[in-house]
Amino acid sequence: MPTTDATTAAATAATAVRTGRLEAPGATLHYEVRGRGPLLVMMPGGSADAGIYDTLAAGLADRWTVVAFDPRGYSRSTLHGPAGEQLPGTHSEDVARLIELLSPDGAPAAVFGSSSSAIVALDLLSRRPGLVGRVVAHEPPLVELLPDPAAGRAVFAAVRESFLRDGVEAAMATMAAGLAPEGGAGGGRYEVATGADEESRAATGPVEDGGATAPPEESGGASEAEAEAQNGAGAGAGAEVDAAAEAEAATVRRMMANLPVFLEHVLCSFSGHAPDLDALRTAAPKLVVGVGRDSRALLPAVAAERLAQRVGSATAEFPGGHVGLTEDPVAFGARLREVLLG
Repeated sequence: MPTTDATTAAATAATAVRTGRLEAPGATLHYEVRGRGPLLVMMPGGSADAGIYDTLAAGLADRWTVVAFDPRGYSRSTLHGPAGEQLPGTHSEDVARLIELLSPDGAPAAVFGSSSSAIVALDLLSRRPGLVGRVVAHEPPLVELLPDPAAGRAVFAAVRESFLRDGVEAAMATMAAGLAPEGGAGGGRYEVATGADEESRAATGPVEDGGATAPPEESGGASEAEAEAQNGAGAGAGAEVDAAAEAEAATVRRMMANLPVFLEHVLCSFSGHAPDLDALRTAAPKLVVGVGRDSRALLPAVAAERLAQRVGSATAEFPGGHVGLTEDPVAFGARLREVLLG
């Protein structure tokens, strides 16, 4: 029977991050791998990069080889030339290359995408169905499937114009105004397809008390050496927490720096993408469309449910709203596990 130390070592090895670089036409992609088993590709949406999945990936690495990556032009995935308009088809070919490189024995991969990356996941399924065994597309904001596509296109066009004219903050305000449910009421903030709210949550999330260990009020007869050892352990724990907090802050800064690329070159071309509904109908047994429990009235969820109806795919409700994967990554990860294994 394995010892506690052996079990801990195995768990640590399963969640240890292995990084790599993949050359693709026009870009060099940064990717991260955890765990062992069938391949699961986690695709970041909005302006997020691989770091958005740190918690989810670690939680799923006991069952899958979990791959997350920075989309081309974001963070550590560098373009070979100037940034231009990005297309879902280009990004889905990047994912196809990752699957071909990393899938054990060439077996089909599971793929998860949220928001704009869910659009990429759908494009991959329609173009390269043989590469995937299960696709979970969480709230793809496909305006062409809305009751009034022109209105949806106008919202995102106004956001892009606001960014080009007045910058990121103005663009986010335009987003909030354009996507709030009728009458305002809270949940319409465009946490929606940008990933910006995901980053702000990471930046401001509490880290308890910083991990510092307070000295005991009474020694209780402990030796001076024991007290020094305890204080040393506490200082070490505090240093580990500080290092983790700095790493998290660096991740946030990377993703915030991606917002200009997202707002100018991704938002309109992705949200305005017209999926191949015939191909998706054929591949519907492999597709699960995810909808947030708290975001059903918002544009991405409305588009997602209409997609499922049009192609005859299954749907699954996930905890939280459009950014449920960062609101409660443990609960979201548990639900994702159920869907992937279902």
